[in-house]
Amino acid sequence: MKRTAFAVSIFMLLLPAINIIAQSSRFPDDLYYTKPVTLEIGASLGLMNCLTDLGGGKGSGKNFIKDINVANSEPAASIYFSTAYKNALVLRSEMTWGIVKASDKVLKDVKESTLGRYERNLSFRSSIFELTLMGEIHPRYFKKYLPYEKLPRLSPYLTGGIGYFIFNPQARLNGVWVDLRPLSTEGQNFPEYPGRKFYKLKQINFPVGAGFRYKLTTFINFSTEVVYRILNTDYLDDVSTTYIDKSLFQKYLRPDLANLALLLYDRQKELNPTHTTNLNDIRGNPKKNDAYFSLNFKVGILF
Repeated sequence: MKRTAFAVSIFMLLLPAINIIAQSSRFPDDLYYTKPVTLEIGASLGLMNCLTDLGGGKGSGKNFIKDINVANSEPAASIYFSTAYKNALVLRSEMTWGIVKASDKVLKDVKESTLGRYERNLSFRSSIFELTLMGEIHPRYFKKYLPYEKLPRLSPYLTGGIGYFIFNPQARLNGVWVDLRPLSTEGQNFPEYPGRKFYKLKQINFPVGAGFRYKLTTFINFSTEVVYRILNTDYLDDVSTTYIDKSLFQKYLRPDLANLALLLYDRQKELNPTHTTNLNDIRGNPKKNDAYFSLNFKVGILF
């Protein structure tokens, strides 16, 4: 129900653009350059995914694209406002909503090769809210066009900038989604682990990407864009280092949180009841920060 309402809301945001497209025959489709600065407002629908310690591919895990689990893609949407100078340089502010998730269960078919990652049996999801300020470079428009000279319709571009995002990793237990950060699953803020502080749920990221823009008419742009977010955290999925002494949960947490932490910090016995986890066994890989990315289909109206 929530996803349906989410999709309907974004569809309503796109209605003005759809209406203009339906009536586009009223507008000239000769793409002339008449003013150096143009403004654009628009919205997008797309998919969001992530690269974290969980899931991935066979073996010890691959790098970047080879480790993507496409089935984990979730809906994403955004609204944006941009200013373009001679169509070549664009400054864009954007607000994005999405969901990321990952699970070790996707490794079931290759579990013999995953060096215990399938047996780790951890999973997470997190909503994402993001604000970004990004620039776009459109090389095709660097050429000096004369007044009223037709412009190219298709323009590949590069984009990058800075963002601020909010996340909150959760795990599902008996049908209920439980916030993981308050559980200190890897001993965050415990004196025994002075190097493990609470990770912040509001952080800076660095989005980089590329796309193609197509000018349908003088007033309407379509874009397809992939944006990758470089993060400063390895805790997007609440997994980074090693297993801790489980007795510390009852020492430092409230009884209700301690009980949840005992169930969620180590889920290997759910697959193998005879399994024994040793102190400092590997839980994640702290050498690589997490990341998330999106594929967006955009429509914008110029004014």
